[in-house]
Amino acid sequence: MDIKKTITSIFMVPTLQIPKDELKNNGFINGYNKDATADVEYDNAVYLLFKPTSLDKFRLFLENEHERTKSLIDDYDYKKYVVLVYQLDAKFKEDFDIVRRGKYSKTSPAFQALFPKVVKLMVNGLHRDELSLQYRVFNKTKDLVDFWEKKFNLTFGEDQEVWNGFFEEEEILNLDKIKEHV
Repeated sequence: MDIKKTITSIFMVPTLQIPKDELKNNGFINGYNKDATADVEYDNAVYLLFKPTSLDKFRLFLENEHERTKSLIDDYDYKKYVVLVYQLDAKFKEDFDIVRRGKYSKTSPAFQALFPKVVKLMVNGLHRDELSLQYRVFNKTKDLVDFWEKKFNLTFGEDQEVWNGFFEEEEILNLDKIKEHV
């Protein structure tokens, strides 16, 4: 499955505090800002798309999520796919709006603190600590700036962000597009 992670997956889904292993083990595909075909549209919510490999395991995950958090507000399925809808934390509404404007480095310190500074990566069978992508984007780290400057042969200005902007059409769940890649 080769689907590019959405901005929603990178900068909003982690704020839900769902353990990464739980997402991965239950067939998480991506997070979205809206669902193109849903009957109900929720404000300040994210739509997580899953393709579970075991419905029993997924049901247990869903039960645990309902016990763990009050932010899980809806769930529905499209045949082999399941969508979980989570309400985003209202106290970070301004930060989510800033993310939607692609101004990641302008988010609040409290919002940025929701993300780990360091993540463990498995490389050639060995664990290695590395700065998280979100930390690098929020702080416009030198290595990320250098990467983009070299890749595009340009010089970044102080006001430029070092990550792609938020394009609404890429953040809307459209199952027909997903099926092409899954």
